[in-house]
Amino acid sequence: MIGARPTHWITQARRFPGAREAVAAVEFALVMPLLLMLYLGSLELSQLINIDQRVTNIAGTVGDLVSRTNGTIPAATLTDYFKAATAIISPFPTTGLTQVVTLVKVDASTSVATVVWSQAYNGGTAKIVNSVYGPAALPTAITSISKGSYVVVSEANYPYLPLLGLFFKSTFNLYHQNFYAPRYASKICYVTPDPCT
Repeated sequence: MIGARPTHWITQARRFPGAREAVAAVEFALVMPLLLMLYLGSLELSQLINIDQRVTNIAGTVGDLVSRTNGTIPAATLTDYFKAATAIISPFPTTGLTQVVTLVKVDASTSVATVVWSQAYNGGTAKIVNSVYGPAALPTAITSISKGSYVVVSEANYPYLPLLGLFFKSTFNLYHQNFYAPRYASKICYVTPDPCT
């Protein structure tokens, strides 16, 4: 039976290059994997950009609120600022989101920045009081315009694991740092410990 109709297979083979039935289905099958990769890749990338912008907003919000303080900022108020900024990350999980606010004084003659006080939230690492805030951590542009005055440094860090994990499989450590001059051009004190006394 198998060898009875070899001419049928030969005829079908000759007709194949000119056949137009189901061409769209074949083209779709060829293009579909590429389109699916582009779609899912752009979805993951847009989520990463979205969460990165939220981390930037968190650092900016806390730093801006602290810089508006006139005099002493109570510990409870600073904690409220941290908690309120955490809501920005929603609907993403807050696990791993750390925040640090530091007040530094820039020396008028040497431009060396020294930590006045530092407060961390949710597992962040506070800077050591009276330590030098590293030159790499404080840009030259900030120290040059802030000589003899104070700078509020606000940091936010968030380890983001992509939603699908199809293209980006490792965790992205998103970190942002913002700088603010105190609005009242004076030292902002923090009550515990209180460096103003």
